[in-house]
Amino acid sequence: MSIIHPNFGTIDDQRVIIFDTTLRDGEQSPGFSMNLDEKLRMAEALSALGVDVIEAGFPAASPGDFEAVQQIAAIAKGPVVAGLARAAVGDITKAGEAIKGAERKRIHTFISTSPLHMKYKLRMEPDAVLEAVTSSVTLARNFTDDVEWSAEDGTRTDIDFLCRCVEAAIKAGATTINIPDTVGYAVPEDMVRIFSTVRARVPGAERVIFSAHCHNDLGLGVANTLAAAQGGARQIECTINGIGERAGNAALEEIVMAIRTRPDANPYHHNIETTRILRTSKLLATITGFDVQPNKAIVGRNAFAHESGIHQDGMLKNAATYEIMTPESVGWQKTSLVMGKHSGRAAFRDKLTSLGYAEIGDNALNDAFKRFKDLADRKKIVYDEDIVALVDDEVMRSNETIKFVSLEVWAGSKDKPRALLELSVNGETKTADERGDGPVDAAFNAIHAIFPHTASLLLFSVGAVTEGTDAQAKCTVRLEEDGKTVNGQGADTDTIVAAVRAYIHALNKLITKRTRSVPEALSA
Repeated sequence: MSIIHPNFGTIDDQRVIIFDTTLRDGEQSPGFSMNLDEKLRMAEALSALGVDVIEAGFPAASPGDFEAVQQIAAIAKGPVVAGLARAAVGDITKAGEAIKGAERKRIHTFISTSPLHMKYKLRMEPDAVLEAVTSSVTLARNFTDDVEWSAEDGTRTDIDFLCRCVEAAIKAGATTINIPDTVGYAVPEDMVRIFSTVRARVPGAERVIFSAHCHNDLGLGVANTLAAAQGGARQIECTINGIGERAGNAALEEIVMAIRTRPDANPYHHNIETTRILRTSKLLATITGFDVQPNKAIVGRNAFAHESGIHQDGMLKNAATYEIMTPESVGWQKTSLVMGKHSGRAAFRDKLTSLGYAEIGDNALNDAFKRFKDLADRKKIVYDEDIVALVDDEVMRSNETIKFVSLEVWAGSKDKPRALLELSVNGETKTADERGDGPVDAAFNAIHAIFPHTASLLLFSVGAVTEGTDAQAKCTVRLEEDGKTVNGQGADTDTIVAAVRAYIHALNKLITKRTRSVPEALSA
């Protein structure tokens, strides 16, 4: 059945209106306040995203809020601009003045209806609340023909009294009826029951849009919102990133993607341009200084990232095995196969191919994968640069005469540093225990003891492959012997081990010439 709405015209029964309250309820979160310029930027982003209603603020709350609502009303093209007002003459008048310049405008007025709120917050009797419902909606209609009325703490309101209040609001001219779960108390079954009951019992309910505004105190904000839609709600009140009072509101991005991904369970449609979700989320995070948690649905950096070897293998075979929506559909560029200790051989080989090491042999792959696993046990995240350094280090050592086995180092300010080194030379394990002016010098002395040579050390340099205290060190050693100069590289999270690997690599170059099998672009 269709509804004729003053701002939206004829609305079919499966259309869901997205009412964004990021700039009002969202901004009420501690630490999330925005200045005028920031609110205007967010309003433009919300318009581009395709929200139907922007609740721009609470005009009576402060001169700043009044100005923000007024300016958003002036610039917003497309969405309805709403101002919030308590059931008080001053509030409603301020809201009416603030939204005056909007192409499409709405006043959203509310009053508490639960026994707890009426007794302790309002100190009003139910009959007085009913009178306030009628008078507030009637006054609001003097400023706009689009008036939304909300029953604050509606899900803890006696159902009979709630129906009386809704009936009064409709008779007074409300076009949208909001039954909010103000304190996040409800469960999905409550939402279906409440909306179904009110719509069935209240005269005139078929002429208005019912709205759900669910808080997330029990982590049920999105579930309750979708349940309300099952009960007949066709406006959804939500915020970007789920920000809002206490534990926040139902998250816009989660709701619209649940509708898009599960049309069998949520057979509705909306006007959100989902590919703009991520950029809108990031803009809000930048403005407020609060990033979403990594595992946040849809917009968290791990939402389309896979580290588990089993998952990565499935993703490489068919993305649908572990992703129910595409990253591109919400604004991400692509799926990320995060390389870590849970990654498997298939993902590692795929990563090597993407980095240009498609022709790496099986033996080199196995050795590189083992070193990758060792590295991943020491690092939280293994970056592409880490893998390039690691594989570069391994591929060049597939036919070495001298191979690194182990190293122990003792260093400090009291005794001369000492290095206990174990190498394999032509398959034979040899050990040396040497001291030096520093731990690197001691380690190099141990190399010389195990494999005597006449090469001179011309250069030793150390750099970090990536950032952080757990970053790999990448060392370069330049040796000269009989007029021939060679460079050796080594990488490891332990700088001394990296230095030894670099020295050994240079020595092997002096022993035998060989061609590297990695692409030039990556070996530069």
